[in-house]
Amino acid sequence: MNLIEMKNIIKDYYLGETIVQALRGIDLKIEKEEFTAIWGPSGSGKTTLLNLIGTIDEPSSGDLYFNGDKINNITDNNKSEFRNNEIGFIFQTFNLIPVLSALENVMLPLQIMGVSASKAKKEAFMRLSDVELEQYVNSRPDKMSGGQRQRVAIARALITNPSIVLADEPTANLDSKTSNSIIEIMKKINKKDKTTFIFSTHDQRLLDQMDRLIQLEDGRITE
Repeated sequence: MNLIEMKNIIKDYYLGETIVQALRGIDLKIEKEEFTAIWGPSGSGKTTLLNLIGTIDEPSSGDLYFNGDKINNITDNNKSEFRNNEIGFIFQTFNLIPVLSALENVMLPLQIMGVSASKAKKEAFMRLSDVELEQYVNSRPDKMSGGQRQRVAIARALITNPSIVLADEPTANLDSKTSNSIIEIMKKINKKDKTTFIFSTHDQRLLDQMDRLIQLEDGRITE
């Protein structure tokens, strides 16, 4: 069974009386444990597609399935629960909370779910160990490099043991050495934890490491 399946997904945005067709009839299947990139030029629909998979946005028409269950018509509360349990997000700008340490940033999703502070702390330390940041657990984001902050973001995305990690341009703001290190960490986690990774990117360094590439152009899959 496919982990994600999209059937004839269309997404339109309305700017006044103008209709912007972001996605135009997307049919897509993602299997478990894939390490996949959605790529294409700016405006091709990459981020929109990622947001639909993550249920941050809804399609104008078409159907989205997770493990065979239709999820684009579920309630907002159920979508929130789905995201909390199944999806990890990694953002280009990291989106860390400045006043919290690395450990506290990674603990936060578990604490929101009601996990005790002691258990959340233990799990967060293990995830920071996975991304080789044990010595920075008490550091705040402003005391860390871009690569270190991105690794904290990866640890935070993984803290709930999600089925899927969605990463929007995760290496765009990083130099080549740091980028390659981040990619290797994510590949190891993909193999070790069997976590599915789906990227939105036009970074060739990342594309070269993918198991599968999905090319978008003008809201359509072209390859």
